[in-house]
Amino acid sequence: MANLKKLLAMFALVMLLSQFRVHGVSVCHISGFLHGKSGDCNRDHGLVCCEDGHRYPQFRCSPSVSADTSAILTLNSFTRGGDGGGKSFCDNRFHKDTELVVALPTGWLRLDGKRRCNKMIRINGNGRAMLAKVVDECDSVYGCDGEHNFEPPCPYNDVDASSAVWKALGLKEEIGVFKITWSDV
Repeated sequence: MANLKKLLAMFALVMLLSQFRVHGVSVCHISGFLHGKSGDCNRDHGLVCCEDGHRYPQFRCSPSVSADTSAILTLNSFTRGGDGGGKSFCDNRFHKDTELVVALPTGWLRLDGKRRCNKMIRINGNGRAMLAKVVDECDSVYGCDGEHNFEPPCPYNDVDASSAVWKALGLKEEIGVFKITWSDV
């Protein structure tokens, strides 16, 4: 688990600092920093938990969505007591790990002018394609508090997915992070 956490942190840092372009559109830039506060963080699935005094990047944007939007896939449990803490943002309920559900970062869920709550998206990865329902927000602005399981804000390009999504793509959960593309349906 310690290696997975290091890998996740390193991958997120590389993604944050890179200046690559996605379909000719610059990636989102850091909007500010959140000062970390530690607490009772559920470390299931190798989650990175906030540390006191650490500065975590915040994003009020995400790259433009296209027919082939680059992203990273991470693992999340949407169950009661799961990774996210509370009920899903879009439908105010918990979801079983067997459901094909995802959370999108703030920019893709609410800020780009297209509401995606309770809509289906197509995810491509590992040579497979599948549909998943958007049920939650992976907050890319706020975190490090009880509401956010004392986790830092999500990366701007994170598709946080249930175990069922990982299984449908033929991925082992131990990988922790996987490069994908996605699009609206």
